[in-house]
Formats: sequence, C-alpha cells, structure tokens
Amino acid sequence: MAEDFQVAVDSGAGDGVVTGTAAGPPDGDTVLFLHGWPQSRHSWADTLDLAAADGHRALAIDLPGIGDSASARTDGSKVALAVVVGEVLAAVHARRPVLVGTDVGGMTTYAALRSVPGLRAAVIMDVAVPGVEPWPSVVANPHIWHFAFHTVPDLPETMVGGREAPYFDYFFDILSADRGAVSPRSREASVAAYATHERLAAGFDFYRTFGADEKANTAAAQIPVTTPLLYLRGEHEWGDIDVYDKGFRAAGITDLTTGIIDGSGHYAADENPEAVWRLVSGFLATH
Repeated sequence: MAEDFQVAVDSGAGDGVVTGTAAGPPDGDTVLFLHGWPQSRHSWADTLDLAAADGHRALAIDLPGIGDSASARTDGSKVALAVVVGEVLAAVHARRPVLVGTDVGGMTTYAALRSVPGLRAAVIMDVAVPGVEPWPSVVANPHIWHFAFHTVPDLPETMVGGREAPYFDYFFDILSADRGAVSPRSREASVAAYATHERLAAGFDFYRTFGADEKANTAAAQIPVTTPLLYLRGEHEWGDIDVYDKGFRAAGITDLTTGIIDGSGHYAADENPEAVWRLVSGFLATH
C-alpha cells in the first residue's frame, strides 16, 4: 500500500520539507521517480505500483517548490534540485538507488549523475538537457514557444494564475499521442500542485534557470560519467533519438542505452506506464 512520507532538507534558502509517496517493501532496491512540469508526484502513481509489485522500494516526490514540497523551494537550477534529491536519498537510506526522471525531473537526474554519490543507475525520459545536443535546435524550435514565455519575470504567474487548468490542458492535449491520455485525476492533481503564486513561480523558475543549467552542464562535460544511463523517448515525441544518443556520449556519458516508449508522447508515465516500467525494469535487470 502506498504511503506518504516527508523529509526535512536544506534547499539553499533555509530548511524545508520534501513530501513523497512510497510503495513496495522497505528493504527493496530504491527507485526514486522525479516528475516534470506541470506535474507532481501523482503523475507516477501507476508506475509506482508496477515498480512496487516487482519488489522495488518505489518513491516519488514533489519537486522542491511544487505541491506538498512548496517549503523546500530552490532557485530552480537543476544543480540545486539535484542537491535536494541527494538529501532525500540519504534521509530514506536508499538501497542501491536509481533515479528515474522525466522532463524537468530528467534534467535534474542528469545533474545528479555528477553530484549524487552511489547511484546504481539512472533513467531520463522525454527531455532535451540544457547544454547537451540537440539543445540548441530544441530551444530554437518555434513550437517550443513556452520556454521563452516562462522565463519572463512575473508575467507567466500573472497570466496563468487562476487559469492553471486550461493552460496545463493545452500542453497535456498537444504533447500526448492521444488527447485524452492524461486522465482527469492526473490533471486535477497537477492544478492543485501549482495552485498558488509561489508554486507557479517555482515551476517557472525551472525554465528561468536554463541558462545556468547550460553553463553547468557544459562545464561538467569534462568529467566522464560511468553510471549506467537509460534514455527514453515516447514514440510520438519530436526528434530523432539517435541525435540524443550522440549528444549524451559527447557530453561524457560512457554507459548509455536508449529506447522508445510505445504509444506515447511527452507524458509517457500517464500515457503508457506499463511500457515505461517494462523498459526501466528490463534495463535494471542487466544493471
């Protein structure tokens, strides 16, 4: 049975609390799931159950500043988020920890590869990483207009505040393989997770720090990463996965596997959690 938990952390701006959901045996190998924007830990609910059924200690947290982790807000940089993730893993005494991150959670997972000790493996899903090819072409794509909008100081909070549901629905609909793939339950959880000015601002800060993320990742590329990494993209996601493969290898990832999530767009954990977990568990079986 899934249960919520809390961990006290130092987010860099003072003490805060990260809230998560845990399922599976307490002595199982730990898999920590990190959500993307505009979602929360609840987007992993089905995947959490699948991982727990396979004997893993499956955890999903609200990223710092979001939802029930609002008090742990950071500056939004992925280096800062990764530090908090490392604190969470230490606090729960994670056994052979694996990170699985999508979207912003995937960017955070990438930062954690070089900053969080003892990771057994990592999985990054459905995201381009700042400073890693094909990042320049992604940010230049006019269809990714919201990257620029979200970086404007204060404006997105003003425009989206009180209108979270239709704004989030736009992305859930156009970025999914099937417009109805993200359930009403998941959409409602997303709105609730960002339903204050401060939580919205924390979410937009994830975008406002892309410049800092790019600089950090470019500098870190000089340090090889030996932690095994699985990179996944939804079948209907934009972009050629081979380009991402080359980008990660050029950025110092020495042990890389890639895969396609059948029948999914950007929100794979909602669209096809069975396929997500099948690929992740198959990877972990050999790593």
